[in-house]
Amino acid sequence: MRFLFSFIFLLCAANSWAQKITVIDKESRQPVFNVAIFNKDKSKSTLTNFDGKADLSVFSSSEILFFRHVSHLEFHTTKRQIYQRNNLVALEPNENKLEEVVLSVAKFEQQKRELPQKVISFNQKDILTASPQTSADLLESTGQVFVQKSQQGGGSPMIRGFATNRLLITVDGVRMNNAIFRGGNLQNVISIDPLAVERTEVVMGPGSVIFGSDAIGGVMNFYTLSPGFSMVKGGSISGKAYARYSTANEEKTGHVDFSFAREDWAILSSISYSDFGDMKMGSHGPEEYLRPEYVVQRDGQDVVIPNEDPRVQVPSGYEQLNLLQKFRYRPTREWDFNLGVIYTTTTDFPRYDRLYRKRNGQLRAAEWYYGPQNWLMTNFNVDKAGNGRVYDDAKFSIAYQLFEESRNDRDFQEDILFETDERVDAWSGNLDFEKEFFGSSLFYGVEYIFNKVNSEGKETNIRTGESDPASSRYPDGATWRSMAAYSSFKWKLSPSVNLQTGARYSHILMNAEFDENTYDFPFSDADINTGALTGNVGLNWQQNEVIGWQLNLSTAFRAPNVDDVGKIFDSAPGMVVVPNPDLKPETAYNAELGTRLNFDNIVRIEIAGYYTLLDDAMVRRDFDLDGRTMVDYQGEPSRVQAIQNSAKAEVYGIEAGTHVRFTEHLRFKSNISVNKGEEEQDDGTRAPLRHAAPLFGSAHLVWDNEKLMLDAFVDYNGEIENSDLAPGESDKAYLYAINADGNPYSPEWYTLNFTARYQLSEALLATASVENITDQRYRTYSSGIAAAGRNLILALQYRF
Repeated sequence: MRFLFSFIFLLCAANSWAQKITVIDKESRQPVFNVAIFNKDKSKSTLTNFDGKADLSVFSSSEILFFRHVSHLEFHTTKRQIYQRNNLVALEPNENKLEEVVLSVAKFEQQKRELPQKVISFNQKDILTASPQTSADLLESTGQVFVQKSQQGGGSPMIRGFATNRLLITVDGVRMNNAIFRGGNLQNVISIDPLAVERTEVVMGPGSVIFGSDAIGGVMNFYTLSPGFSMVKGGSISGKAYARYSTANEEKTGHVDFSFAREDWAILSSISYSDFGDMKMGSHGPEEYLRPEYVVQRDGQDVVIPNEDPRVQVPSGYEQLNLLQKFRYRPTREWDFNLGVIYTTTTDFPRYDRLYRKRNGQLRAAEWYYGPQNWLMTNFNVDKAGNGRVYDDAKFSIAYQLFEESRNDRDFQEDILFETDERVDAWSGNLDFEKEFFGSSLFYGVEYIFNKVNSEGKETNIRTGESDPASSRYPDGATWRSMAAYSSFKWKLSPSVNLQTGARYSHILMNAEFDENTYDFPFSDADINTGALTGNVGLNWQQNEVIGWQLNLSTAFRAPNVDDVGKIFDSAPGMVVVPNPDLKPETAYNAELGTRLNFDNIVRIEIAGYYTLLDDAMVRRDFDLDGRTMVDYQGEPSRVQAIQNSAKAEVYGIEAGTHVRFTEHLRFKSNISVNKGEEEQDDGTRAPLRHAAPLFGSAHLVWDNEKLMLDAFVDYNGEIENSDLAPGESDKAYLYAINADGNPYSPEWYTLNFTARYQLSEALLATASVENITDQRYRTYSSGIAAAGRNLILALQYRF
């Protein structure tokens, strides 16, 4: 009897195994994820998993099965024929293969291999493997975007020597940069939930022709989860649940998304919550990074107490909630309506680098924290496909965004807590068109943006609870608007040569009025009325099967915003930045040359060199107010500074990447970036550029098969010597390690890391990582918080 049961069990198991098939790409022989498999009347269906596998037990052996995927040609066959081919289905890629298509260069799909400039793209599978805590960490995991952090609740990307408001962020095609995006480090990118991101594209280099102001160094485009339509009668339900834990900061993250779809409409909901504790740094590295003491309040008094574990950066923890809701309706094949709502909020989070500054040998601040960072975006988008005289595809979008943030600081043993609260209401509208001409493409459109800034300041006595109005960070009620029109044309000169040209004109209006009862300035308002014309020309030439070339010449600009013109804040101890109503746009001129080598898809090498000249650069320099160079700010005599068009800057560098496939399962990939930057000083000398990152990169050795992926990798940064620190950085010695001469510098560092991903079942995926295995203590260049020490990350995902 036992033998009979065993035989029946083995028979059932064998039958179950025989029902499973693998779907692969016919050219690359790689598994294809999310292939829809259904019968003729769509009464039965299934999907392939990350390994391209699917169970066909729901279908009968005589049924005709249809295989459909967005990046491959549709294919049909019978279940019996599949079994005769060893349970393998090979799909033919179509000419718009998803992995080679990007939206970021023209807002419409273009094949990546035809673009004249470098674009980095990564999908949801890459995100799950990287297990990033925030979208800043997601960008950093590429090994091609440098990220600075002033606190754990932060992440300011640097691309090709530019950062902050010289880089543009978009979400679902909507510009995130607003009128108070500053030249100092920004953390707005953390408002984007990486677990709700479907794919990310980073344009390396200028993108002003399509995106306007701020797109000088690059454009980061995040595309969030979008509901797909069902091919099953009665609709379908799908989703995933995800949980992650990290030891270095005792992170606890949970995520759930859920989608219900019919043939012509679909909805998707997503929620993520993260609880980040205080970050613990590594054991081996500069002692200057340790946190030996911190301030607490006891019996109403500020007291400095020793830190039980100086490697724990107290306080640095915070919590974050991300919500996303999408609605999609497609009444016909020509019309597609999408409505998206995104909301993100955080708890208060400490500005960590301000909490260990000292004055006269004593901690300066008792409190310094950002209030909740709130971001709301609603975006209504209409996609109209057609074959009209003036367009083949049209996109219309209208969006509203609300940004709320605050800064709160109080000096040690002082009773007054200074607070500034900012709110930005941002509206935008875009109308974009695409028209095909004998294999070439014309892209054109118009854009309107309007921002209104509300800013308040107050002083609160923590003992009495009484509050009084104080100077705000920005002029309350200031407005900023942009109106623009653009056109871009991609000429297919031959099957191997593509030429892309474009131009854009933007007109900028800004108005700000200063409260004469609060501010003692020799001016009462600031009005800016200016325009900028930008253009680009790029060539992509696939010389032969082995070598291809990319050449791109472009201009870009950044118009003054409310932060540049009207900000009042302390940039450093004893310095205060005041408004300057005489600013004008800064302009960048860029040249880029790249080559790519492909040896039978076994060895691939990409190299790009670039040069950017920034003219009339807006920089913070010494200033005077009717001859006054010193003013009293928050009770401290401070040197007056302002943002001014007073410099030229040059940035140049090389980026290189290698991909080697040793066997079907073993591959090696590596990226390295080297860039240098110099900025003209008031006396005519040249000094290092603040946002020119050190040499950095990563190298990965990856082995994977149907279920298991193993990734051993190294991340690294080069050293920036004291003599190579920008003037604004050498003034902040508290951020840096100290060399043998007693001067600040940024040491080189590396980390050894290991990640494993295992498909436990069709629905269950587990990921485990050990980062910084050797427990190095380091800070990335210009950062105010040390990175995680040895860190174990465990994650589990369930799909349904």
